[in-house]
Amino acid sequence: MKKIFLVMMSLAAMAVMAQEEVTEPRVTFAYDAGAEIVSAYLWRGQYNGGLSFQPDVEVGYDGQHTSLRVGAWASLGATDWKFQKGLEETEDGNPNTYFLPELDIMANFTFFGANVGLTHYQYFVPEAKDNYQTEITVGYNFDDLLGVPLHISWNTIVAGDDFNYDEKRAYSSYLEIGYDHTFESVGMTLSGAIGMSPWTSDFYCNEGFQVVNLSLRLEKEWEFDACSLCLFGQGSLNPSLEANKVYAHAAGDEKLCAQPLNGAIGLGIWF
Repeated sequence: MKKIFLVMMSLAAMAVMAQEEVTEPRVTFAYDAGAEIVSAYLWRGQYNGGLSFQPDVEVGYDGQHTSLRVGAWASLGATDWKFQKGLEETEDGNPNTYFLPELDIMANFTFFGANVGLTHYQYFVPEAKDNYQTEITVGYNFDDLLGVPLHISWNTIVAGDDFNYDEKRAYSSYLEIGYDHTFESVGMTLSGAIGMSPWTSDFYCNEGFQVVNLSLRLEKEWEFDACSLCLFGQGSLNPSLEANKVYAHAAGDEKLCAQPLNGAIGLGIWF
């Protein structure tokens, strides 16, 4: 009798647990909001400006292995938004010689580590005819199912200002492989990435296939009840710039190709 009672109690407990799993929401509303102050705006091996304020907000829904997010990211620099890199502004005010505010609108969907995204880059360049670019992204994060913090992504610009110096659409593309390692004992994360431009691109200042980005970022994060703070340092090396100086000059995009090695420090707050 005692064994029967224990069996019945076990079955009842399992039924309650199963009911809780059924009623527990599989998808929940999620959001991230915050901002960073960086000493230099570095992106994919390029120097895109000096001291900058970069707010970021995302909203969407997260599940155990799925996520749908939409958001906006912006970068606003100091010194009247102009950052000289040893180049003089041309008489006609060519925006290629300085940097201006940027606003990116993003949408991203992930499913069991695979992700597809769309990003619209808007540049506030009054003189330019097409002051935007639209990019599609596909990628995979091996951490979701395999527990390996390795990720890979392919990005291609499909609309907007993306033409080579011969005025043909470039479909500029960027392939990146990254790895993140967390040092649990000190609460720090080291992220490394290698980025490649697979074919000639004015946007990435390369002629033919080139490695355009070797980057490292070391970050320390502090968690609080209302927010989290992070302090980070990052470095970026573009090994293709020296070999492509002639092409970069012809493409008219020297502002992004002024120097191959750059570094920055930053402070971020997230809610």
